[in-house]
Amino acid sequence: MDPGLLKTWGMRLLFVFLALIIQFFHLLPLNPAPSQWAGPDVLVAIIFAWSVRRPDYVPMLLVALVMLMADMMLQRPPGLWAVLVVCAAEWLKSRERRQRESTFVLEWLTFASTLVVITMIYRAVTMLLMPSPGVLGLSLVQLLMTIAIYPVVVAVSYALLGVRRAAPGDVDRFGKPI
Repeated sequence: MDPGLLKTWGMRLLFVFLALIIQFFHLLPLNPAPSQWAGPDVLVAIIFAWSVRRPDYVPMLLVALVMLMADMMLQRPPGLWAVLVVCAAEWLKSRERRQRESTFVLEWLTFASTLVVITMIYRAVTMLLMPSPGVLGLSLVQLLMTIAIYPVVVAVSYALLGVRRAAPGDVDRFGKPI
């Protein structure tokens, strides 16, 4: 087997495993009382970080399936958040070459602005279509927490999982530039 192909599929399986672990901890009944704050959406942070750094590790269909599963498990409107995350991830992938030479602060700002836009679209659609779209404060807290956790997600992805940006001269197994 080609070692590059094996690594790519291994990272895709690792992504699915991480998504399942994250969903498991989201569903654990740690505190039965309603919470006054919302934790970060680590799954979205991982998808966006990997989309910017190694787009081949998170293909569109895999992201769509994982996010649709998350929508179902977390009882969100099925497919709405999934579509927004897939569109945002694909947009970030299209900007990946331009962001190779940029600083981390610019990457973080791009992540934050993308997340703010898709969160606003999600809130607008749910306000139009649902009688009770949820508490706006919790959505804002989750948005801020997700933006704040992004550097940690990138650091863990880089240091522990080996998700690094492709160098300008790197090529895939077919000789095509990454």
